[in-house]
Amino acid sequence: MTQTTMLLLPMLGMIFLTFGVMMWMLKLRYQAIREDGLNPNYFKLYRGAKLPDYLAKVTQNYENLLEMPILFYIAMILLLVLRVNDSLFVILAWGFLVSRLIHTYIHTHSNKVTYRKNVFITSCFILVAIWVKISISVMTHP
Repeated sequence: MTQTTMLLLPMLGMIFLTFGVMMWMLKLRYQAIREDGLNPNYFKLYRGAKLPDYLAKVTQNYENLLEMPILFYIAMILLLVLRVNDSLFVILAWGFLVSRLIHTYIHTHSNKVTYRKNVFITSCFILVAIWVKISISVMTHP
């Protein structure tokens, strides 16, 4: 497997994780309307009702997947465009994906805040490490 593929796969994993959570959220929205009496007008301005906990957790996780991971996508695209060949980036990219998968699982299931926080912080440190290494690489290569 090439270095390019090894960097592309965790990025695709994050994209499909996001799509998966999005589809799950949409399914749960219909469920909340049908089974729990959530007024569909809630979704006009996201006001006037309280989401059921099962939907709130998945919705919050979906929002999380559209926030910090954008920096991951930018980093991976930058590495691919610059054709950077460094196995540490591959390890960090896979570490980021795994940490976000674990975060999603915890967030949407048990939602134990301590565990979720620890995994979230781990993913943050991995992302910071990716960007620090990119910065060092840029500064040390003419």
